[in-house]
Amino acid sequence: MAEVRLDDISKSFGALTVIPKLNLLIPDGSFTVLVGPSGCGKSTLLRLIAGLETPTDGRVLIGGRNVTNEEPSQREISMVFQSYALFPHMTVAQNIDFGLRLQKMPKPERDERVARAAKILALENYLERKPSQLSGGQRQRVAIGRSIVRNPKVFLLDEPLSNLDAALRGQMRVELAQLHRSLGSTMIYVTHDQVEAMTLADQIVVMNGGRIEQVGAPMELYDNPATEFVAAFIGSPKMNLLPGRAIGRQDVHTAGIRPEHIRVDGTSGTWQARTEVVETLGADTIAYMSAEGIDSITVRLPGHMRLQVGDKLFLTPEPANLHLYDERGQRMEARA
Repeated sequence: MAEVRLDDISKSFGALTVIPKLNLLIPDGSFTVLVGPSGCGKSTLLRLIAGLETPTDGRVLIGGRNVTNEEPSQREISMVFQSYALFPHMTVAQNIDFGLRLQKMPKPERDERVARAAKILALENYLERKPSQLSGGQRQRVAIGRSIVRNPKVFLLDEPLSNLDAALRGQMRVELAQLHRSLGSTMIYVTHDQVEAMTLADQIVVMNGGRIEQVGAPMELYDNPATEFVAAFIGSPKMNLLPGRAIGRQDVHTAGIRPEHIRVDGTSGTWQARTEVVETLGADTIAYMSAEGIDSITVRLPGHMRLQVGDKLFLTPEPANLHLYDERGQRMEARA
C-alpha cells in the first residue's frame, strides 16, 4: 500500500493545456474516485500517475518516492482498463499469470499467486476456460486478477465497468468494494458515472476542465457541494439550481435545493407548480414540474404517492437545505 501525491502537476499537449497546475493527495489504502464529464482530464491524470504520460511540470510521488521519471514497470502500480485486453487463445490462468511469466517468476510461486487471486475473485472453477467462454463480468474479474497477482502498491482502474450492462455494473460495484476491503490497497478509479463514485469511494475528486472542483467523502460532497458544478454533478436526480429571485434573494446568483428537500402540499406553499412528467421507481416517485418563473423543478416523493401529468401542487424548499452560489458558481454559505 502507498499514498499517492501529485505536486504542482500540469499537462499540456502543444499549445493545449489539458491539466493546469494542481495538487492532490490520495491517502494510503483509500478508494479514491476521479469523477467528471468526458474530457475533464481524469483519465489523463490517471495516466500521469501510471507513467503512461509525462507531466509538463510537477512531480508524482508514490509511497513518498519521486517516480516522475520512472517507467510504469518501476512504479509498483497495476492498471485495469475499460477493455479487458485478454488473450483469446489463453486460458484464464494463463491470462492472469502472463505478466509473471514475462518476469520469469518460478512456476510454483506463479501458481500460488494465481490460486490466491482466483479465490478472491471467485474464478477457481474457470481457470481452464478461454475468455470466449466467460461472461462480461467474469472477463473483467480476470483482468483484475492479472493486476492482483503482481502485488502492486496502487491499483489504477480506468472506466472498468463501462462495457457492462446495468445489472452487471451493480454486481461488479459490490465486488470491487469487497475486493478493496479484502486487499486494503490504494485504489484510484476513473469514471464519469457519479453513482459509481458515490457507492465505491471513500474519497471523491470532482474534476471539471482539468481542474479539481472539490475533494471529499461522498456525503460531504452531497451535503455541502462547494461549487455550482459539484451541486449539479453529484446526486441523482441532480440538484435543482434556481435563480436567486425564486427564493426572494436578489443577492444570490443561484440557489440549489435537492429534490428530497422540497415539501409538497395541496393547499399552500412558496410556488404553485404543475406536474409535467412522472417517473415511478418503486420506493420513490420523481416528479418533474414547472412553476411561474421556474422552467423545471424536480421533486422526490414517496413511491406510494400517485401523481398525474397536469396535477397542481404547492412546493416549498426547506430553508435549512438551501445552497447559495455567487456569480462565479462558488458557495456563498453552507446554509441559508
